[in-house]
Amino acid sequence: MTKQHRSFALAGTATLTLLLAAPALAQSRAQSADQASEHDHPDDIIVTAVIPRSHVDLLAGTSVLTGEDLARDLRPNLGETLARQPGVTASSFGPNASRPILRGFSGDRIRLLTDGIGSFDVSATSADHAVAINPLLADRIEVLHGPSALLYGSSAVGGVVNVIDSRIPTRRPENGIAGDIDATYGSASDERTVAGKVDYAIGGSGFVAHVDGSYSRTGDLRTGGYILSPALRAQAAASSDPDIADLANLSGKLPNSASESWSYGGSLAWLAPSGGSIGVSVSRLHNFYGVPERFSLDPAIETEAPRIRMDQTRADLRVKVPVEGSFLNEINLRGGWADYRHDELDADGNVGTSFLAKGLETRLELVQTRRGGWDGVSGAQLVFRKGQILGSEKFQPNNEANSAGLFTMQSLDLGNARIEAGARYEHADISAMADSLLGNPAYDRKYDTFSGSIGANYSIAPDWRIGVNVSRSERAPTVDELFSRGNHAGTQAFELGNPDFGTERGWGVEALLHGRGRDYHISVSAFYNRFSSFIYDHVVADAACLAVNGGEPLDFPCFQFSQAPVRYYGAEIEGAVTLGKIGKTEIKADALADYTNATIIGGSGIGGPVPRIPPLRILGGLSADAGRLNGRIEVEHDFAQNRVNVRETPTAAFTLVNASIGWRPLPDNQKVRLLVSANNIFDVTARRHASILKDYAPLAGRDVRVTLSLGI
Repeated sequence: MTKQHRSFALAGTATLTLLLAAPALAQSRAQSADQASEHDHPDDIIVTAVIPRSHVDLLAGTSVLTGEDLARDLRPNLGETLARQPGVTASSFGPNASRPILRGFSGDRIRLLTDGIGSFDVSATSADHAVAINPLLADRIEVLHGPSALLYGSSAVGGVVNVIDSRIPTRRPENGIAGDIDATYGSASDERTVAGKVDYAIGGSGFVAHVDGSYSRTGDLRTGGYILSPALRAQAAASSDPDIADLANLSGKLPNSASESWSYGGSLAWLAPSGGSIGVSVSRLHNFYGVPERFSLDPAIETEAPRIRMDQTRADLRVKVPVEGSFLNEINLRGGWADYRHDELDADGNVGTSFLAKGLETRLELVQTRRGGWDGVSGAQLVFRKGQILGSEKFQPNNEANSAGLFTMQSLDLGNARIEAGARYEHADISAMADSLLGNPAYDRKYDTFSGSIGANYSIAPDWRIGVNVSRSERAPTVDELFSRGNHAGTQAFELGNPDFGTERGWGVEALLHGRGRDYHISVSAFYNRFSSFIYDHVVADAACLAVNGGEPLDFPCFQFSQAPVRYYGAEIEGAVTLGKIGKTEIKADALADYTNATIIGGSGIGGPVPRIPPLRILGGLSADAGRLNGRIEVEHDFAQNRVNVRETPTAAFTLVNASIGWRPLPDNQKVRLLVSANNIFDVTARRHASILKDYAPLAGRDVRVTLSLGI
């Protein structure tokens, strides 16, 4: 970012803050505690924190996607569903494999959860691997940073995404049966999606049965213009090979991006009169999708257009035991097991490479009874995981990654001030089997990590709080970072890990401002992270990989993992204000802005910007709500990203305009809803800088979506 661009960004951010805060400051009159409670809505409560709290009381930036907002943003994959949340972008490896990226952090530095338990997939291994979490059945999705993230793993330095569903019932349906079904059509990819669930109370026994399922099918995605970026189009047009020259004019539909997926599951839960419960569920997920081609502009290199067939069987357990003692209030037990496999198919339909993973995760939470202003939660977590790659593109040995963790989060409410601290100790045992094909001996690496966080917030006025949080993070290396040693077609790289890596360590600080009143709310979060031993991959001379490859030629450039000091900083601002009423119609304005800057500042590899960091983004919207009828129009502008590293290309700015209208035709049944939305109305060509595939696969063009929701 140039000095002029940086000044513009800071000025724009400051202006946005003032615009959002002005109505609040004008109305910042004293309110009683009873008046303040009128503004507490279920959407404000963060349940991922185990002890439910309003987002105003949390010591880090958070966001919640639920209700009408979730219905409007919902897509068949998790990354695109969350891409409009503050501080969130997506890996966008085509329309099917899109993983959330939080504050520029990706992969193992964020935890993706289903109701508090991991996804048991290999999406962190490569950008072309889809996440094995189905957002189509979500009731709400929460994005969480700060001390509460330590409850779920020491690796969650970037944060936690928790998809909360009702697969294991926690309440008895009011009339003995409850159900929902949603059907969606999207024009950009000819998407046809249906998802539904039913809960049924079995007599007066306390048992509740649940079944759910979803089906989605899409064609190739229609984009807003040319498929290749301007630089690649110019290179293709200059080729003497007519087939390559034709690629310069390729536009419209994105080849090999069609998909088909379906899931189904069932559960049985027993809900005790005392408030306790126990429930188990079993589910299956199937996903068959194409990976957009990374077109080769060299006639001697053949373009690959793989398809991936993914299957996962999963079982989950949830137990809640109310204690209501003088110290212990309740005991929660969550567990999950999964058997995952995906096959990467060649053009002739034969299996080229298979990824297999089996995992078991369990966590025990001891929730303390609130005593005065003190409450907290402590617990333990165990994770067992086996991974295996079979076939021609095997680039890792068979491996196991097991960990055991102890965690606690304690909070002290002093009225106008709240102090919160979290800590986590984790022991990890990561091993690789000897593999003659890859030429590696057996490895067994053990790591002990400690992460902690402490912070406080203070009420500077009724419903206005400022806060600061300081954290120390330590993460054990992943299997990919330790043991990779081969050609990986998904990332177009020969990946070379280092089995002698130490832990990744860093310090961070985050400052916050939360404010709200009867007609407004605003949240400002600024963060700074400094890592002394950040693990990253970078391109090096082929000699390093040739030695590992037995002197055989490499199919792709040599990328080696290294450790070096790295600095991250950025900010997120969001807010909304009620502008007024026209009759019974309430008019609101909302806006958000987010920015991340990340730099490698030393080490044996390259320095400069961390690759694939999203640029400054501003999004603003106007909405009108008349009860049964509501509408919204919004504009999102992503600035150009010219702050790039070696082998990374700049990304042009783009602006998206979206609109939607929702209608609930039945006054006595709010579950019946028709939602019509138009996204990227002006059909612009947009590319996300965080995507490895951005120069070959732009985002969707104009997409008109119609969703019908029915419920009992």
